[in-house]
Amino acid sequence: MADSATKQAQHHRELAERRATSSPERERLLDLVVELILRDGAIDLSLSALARGVGSNNRMMLYYFGSKEQVLYEASVLALERFPRLVTLFERIAAPGPLLERLDQAWEDLAAEENRPYLELFFQRFGMAMRDREEWRTHIDRSTRFWAEDLAAILAAEGLEAEDARVAATQIVATWRGLQFALLAGADPALLRAGYRAGIRGLLAYFPSVLAP
Repeated sequence: MADSATKQAQHHRELAERRATSSPERERLLDLVVELILRDGAIDLSLSALARGVGSNNRMMLYYFGSKEQVLYEASVLALERFPRLVTLFERIAAPGPLLERLDQAWEDLAAEENRPYLELFFQRFGMAMRDREEWRTHIDRSTRFWAEDLAAILAAEGLEAEDARVAATQIVATWRGLQFALLAGADPALLRAGYRAGIRGLLAYFPSVLAP
């Protein structure tokens, strides 16, 4: 987890440093973009639509951010900070206590109604990343590889062998993604919760000597 966590920390630190030295007007526009994409649940916007949505114009947006992609990227990262249960998700999974309970709670955090605006934004970004992998490479890494690496480190700390931890973490993250997508598509939350808990218990039973509930 140290390697991926370090990369994420560096990434957020760079954005924080940029914000600390940016102009008040740039920060104001960025905050408005965050509100816009969360309110409308849309990130695949043209520069003109983006500028109109925040009461600005193309020239000023390019002046402050350089490109549409840059402002959307910064806004989508900043948006996460408005959802504390997501920001601190891995801290709680790594906290003391029964692993099964921590993993159960992880789904409750991911599926919380208050997080729905960010989930909609997340999957839109993921779709855009599939169309333009290089432009959105950081998003792909953060949402797939980094999550799995961080979770694998937590599972390894519970006593799982490194390769088994990677396999288990990959399965759990894939389960989260699939169930989140189903949640946004209108599936019954209670059914998704039951399915998740059954899957997690089946996974833990696969490693009874180390991860028994």
